[in-house]
Amino acid sequence: MKNHFNRTVRRWGLAGTAALILQLLMLTGAPSAHAATTNATLPELRAQLDTFLNHPRFSGALWSVKVASLDTGRTLYEHHADRLMSPASNSKLYTGALALETLGGDYHFKTPIRATAKVDASGTLAGNLIISGRGDPSWKATRFTAIFDPFVTALTNAGVKLVTGDLVADTTFFHGPPTGGSWTVEDLSDTEGAEISALTLADNVAQIRVTPGSSVGAACQLALDPPDTVLNLINLTTTIATGGVAHVEYQKAPGTNDFYILGQLPQDASGLVLDTPVTTPARWFGHALKAALASHGIVLQGGVRVVAWPDRLPWSEQDLSAVGEVASPPLRELVYAFMKPSQNLETDLVFDHVGELSRTASTPAWISSEGLAVRALDRFLAHHGVPADVHFDEGSGLSRNNLTSANATVALLTLMSTNRWAADYYAALPIAGVDGTLRNRMKHSPAYRKVHAKTGTLHWVNSLSGYVTSAAGEKLVFSLMLNRYAAPPGVRRTDELDDLAATLAAFQGRSSE
Repeated sequence: MKNHFNRTVRRWGLAGTAALILQLLMLTGAPSAHAATTNATLPELRAQLDTFLNHPRFSGALWSVKVASLDTGRTLYEHHADRLMSPASNSKLYTGALALETLGGDYHFKTPIRATAKVDASGTLAGNLIISGRGDPSWKATRFTAIFDPFVTALTNAGVKLVTGDLVADTTFFHGPPTGGSWTVEDLSDTEGAEISALTLADNVAQIRVTPGSSVGAACQLALDPPDTVLNLINLTTTIATGGVAHVEYQKAPGTNDFYILGQLPQDASGLVLDTPVTTPARWFGHALKAALASHGIVLQGGVRVVAWPDRLPWSEQDLSAVGEVASPPLRELVYAFMKPSQNLETDLVFDHVGELSRTASTPAWISSEGLAVRALDRFLAHHGVPADVHFDEGSGLSRNNLTSANATVALLTLMSTNRWAADYYAALPIAGVDGTLRNRMKHSPAYRKVHAKTGTLHWVNSLSGYVTSAAGEKLVFSLMLNRYAAPPGVRRTDELDDLAATLAAFQGRSSE
């Protein structure tokens, strides 16, 4: 708590010391003659928020803030609530709402397994086996090979023992490039910007384990896990003497599978692990599935082929035989899985899936799945009267071009609080001090367990939007967006949002005052 006090005093300066002492007493629960009246009325809350947001340390920054009551519908506070802001991963609030409203929490992604020939009585499939991806984001497991158990089960149930042809990884369901709209070049080399594909594995992330070489001057040893990722590792590392500084990183050559591993490890180092994005994830999926099938006695004699948009499968639907299908968990679980940890790829897979389902025979071929999803989001928001402040390029919030406002976000959250899927939506939000991206935040404040909210973080962007129960028991909805803020040394930008959330949680008055 001493660190919290020092941090907040540095930000507020001497003029705000008295107010900060009251806030600190409230946070610690220490008895105080003033603690009971701090934020006891709505005017006091508004005054405290005004003082906070108008502090000189934010002179070069942009805020958009709104707080409203779900109980009365009244606005408690707003500060440039209509300002267009970069929301970062607060964009996922919109994707989750769109998916639940459009498809429903009980919806399952279903991946067809088809073939160019029927399985004969001996279990031989004398043709090609085709996995037609639909963007299922759920293929991840603690044990990597367990991901393929549903496929093994489906083929076993169909009596397949031998496939004489190829395994075809069909990703033509998604139309468009494997990247989200207006992502930056740097995103394409990072796991946060993993490629979007109708067939993915383990969030398209692999690990490179780097350990010291056998002697000083020798290259470090590299091991890739899982082994079938089709990445080309170029080892430019060096082993240095014991006691040296360890530093290892990778550089991905644009447009290739080449990863240059750079840096050094001292001889006594235990090793480092680098998380890397997997390029051509459908090819990875195909090779890994082929190996998994072989381990269960299902032999695939051919190779692995990938067919991706704008190409088409060389067979008509009438030429293909159904072998089986693999279904995802219900959508409510998929939304939970991308909202809690703020997982970008899984969000974009759900977003693009929703978009592609809206394609009709008259839809121009050049409109991408993502473009259709953006249109679907616009229709959804307009239908429910959400302010027209939402301008998205993609669904995860990695795009710096996504724009929205606190007004629109509070309207969305208010809408979803009474939506038929409200319980699923609320359950997907991180809880302060408990789980998701808020698990290490606000643990020792009034916001602990009372704030259920989505975070958002880019280089100059921080946001926090969701729900909070005040000290008086009133249900509040809020959106806090902070852009272009260069925090003072020793201060985390997220602390600013957390302090505001704690202030709302500690509010003892009511919106009806």
